[in-house]
Amino acid sequence: MAGKPPARSSAKSKVAIPQLTWNNVRPAPIVLVSGTEGFLADRAIRLLRDTLKVEDPSLEVSDLEADQYAPGELISLASPSLFSEPRMIRITNVEKCTDAFITETVKYLDAPAEDTYVVLRHAGGVRGKKLLDAIRAGNGGGIEVICVDLKKDTEKYEFAAAEFASKRRRVTPGALRTLVSAFSADLAELAAACQQLIADDADEINEATVARYYSGRVETSAFKVADSAIAGRSGEALVLLRHALASGADPVPIVAAFASKLRTMAKLSGGSMSSGQAAKTFGMAPWQADRAMKDLRGWNDAGLGTAIEAIADTDAQIKGLGRDPVFALERMISIVAARGNH
Repeated sequence: MAGKPPARSSAKSKVAIPQLTWNNVRPAPIVLVSGTEGFLADRAIRLLRDTLKVEDPSLEVSDLEADQYAPGELISLASPSLFSEPRMIRITNVEKCTDAFITETVKYLDAPAEDTYVVLRHAGGVRGKKLLDAIRAGNGGGIEVICVDLKKDTEKYEFAAAEFASKRRRVTPGALRTLVSAFSADLAELAAACQQLIADDADEINEATVARYYSGRVETSAFKVADSAIAGRSGEALVLLRHALASGADPVPIVAAFASKLRTMAKLSGGSMSSGQAAKTFGMAPWQADRAMKDLRGWNDAGLGTAIEAIADTDAQIKGLGRDPVFALERMISIVAARGNH
């Protein structure tokens, strides 16, 4: 699955138009691209433009900024041209739009111009609600493309897998996990890394291929530090931490990686479920459940509780409560490496 499916809307929202994921965008007189994930929104709009260009290379593309909108701009751009070329009007910053934009666009929905595709990018918030409600009610015959943040590792894993699948490139699960661990903080960087690996001439992309391209990034990723500490390798974890910090890594995502892995371990601690059952119960990929079960070896509930408390304290320390974030990180690593029995 390349994109997270949109959540079902309640009856109160009165959504009468198709709601699609970014990779299922298709031409429509009105295309509302909503959601906070700017990278996926840009992808969707680019994909739509490319589709329209294939249909008619004479496509005219125009851009408007809704927060700088001047009365009459939309009608002017949507007016038939001398040679009747199809038009795509891309409108950004709809979440900050002017009153004139709302008024004129709502009116435009009553009679959209022929062979014209108006794409509205709304990044979230309540501004422009009257317009959004009108579009979602079906005025103008539009569609909505929902681009939500991919927050879970499973979603990013699926996104990366779809990147390779779209180009029919073979990639191992280990390579995908390594990529997601190294680039989980930025979806655009993850996509760029996938595209670079896709261009590699190897028959199959594996962990060695990823390491050849991104050895520095992979070696210093936050999850590498966490993995070493959780496995009890304190010295190795400290070396990786110092290398990561020297490479410009931010302490916040490092602590977040520890918190993510320990929370997953806590969910599975003391249970007797198989990895498949655990994955289904807790909404994670089977490989995540397998990894968490392996990580739990040598841990007990008391140690997990102590380690989680240490992570929470470190999070507060690096966000302003303490004076020495590096000391706080090193102390956290020593506690986790000792499996909470520090």
